[in-house]
Amino acid sequence: MIRSMTGFGKASGEFEGKKITVEIKSLNSKTNDTKMRLPSSYRDKELIVRNRVAAKLDRGKIDVFISIENVESSSAATINQLLAKGYYKQLKELSTELDEGGDFMDLVMKMPGVLENLSYEADPEEWNAIVELIDQALVEIDTFRTEEGKQLETDLVKRLDNISTYLKEIQVYAPQRIEEKREKLLNRFKENEEDLKSLDQNRFEQELIYYLEKLDITEEEVRLNTHLDYFRKTMDSGKSQGKKLGFISQEMGREINTIGSKSNHAGMQKHVVQMKDELEKIKEQVLNIL
Repeated sequence: MIRSMTGFGKASGEFEGKKITVEIKSLNSKTNDTKMRLPSSYRDKELIVRNRVAAKLDRGKIDVFISIENVESSSAATINQLLAKGYYKQLKELSTELDEGGDFMDLVMKMPGVLENLSYEADPEEWNAIVELIDQALVEIDTFRTEEGKQLETDLVKRLDNISTYLKEIQVYAPQRIEEKREKLLNRFKENEEDLKSLDQNRFEQELIYYLEKLDITEEEVRLNTHLDYFRKTMDSGKSQGKKLGFISQEMGREINTIGSKSNHAGMQKHVVQMKDELEKIKEQVLNIL
């Protein structure tokens, strides 16, 4: 089973007249890169939230957003005038520089920290409610990642099967190559009558075998099939292993490239190009797997 690094989870609820919203989204990344936006009263809880998220989401570029807003009309709020004036001044200067007009007040009021809750303080019970919502959002994003992982797996299996099919079609050309090489060698001798008269059948067969061994792709075919099977088994294992799949796809690429370098037949080259195209799509998908 594979899981995607892309996901989104959201949970919201109310606590004593306040609406609490938790949003978690993730994109592909080689490491766990987490950014957080928490209410000012709970910024001291950032490490707790970060560790809680990291325990559930192994890798990815992760954004965590937690907001608390009053839903009761009696809630007291005030404008941070100093901060609002600072935002307005900067927007005005930018507008003059770009020669663009506009009313900036709506934008200023939406900027971080402009609206302050006069009576807002950290509350242990409220924090417990936030933690529950964080866990709900984590469950949702995990479900999202699992479902997208299933779609990725379906696509990857199709591309692996395509590579297997192209490889089998390449094998069809092996007997043709032997006959074509035999004809070329004979024609080379026929060009010189003296060489043709002195042609030794054993020597001719030895030379033919020498050329065919240089072009033989049996080992590469066996190794590529082994890598294809290993890729499938890794996907079916209990844990998503994106990095491991990346390593396997690199090995697949080496074998396909070697087959390409040994393929002196137009039909074989065509299928090599098709295999490379499928492998590139596999590598792109693997980047988004945990």
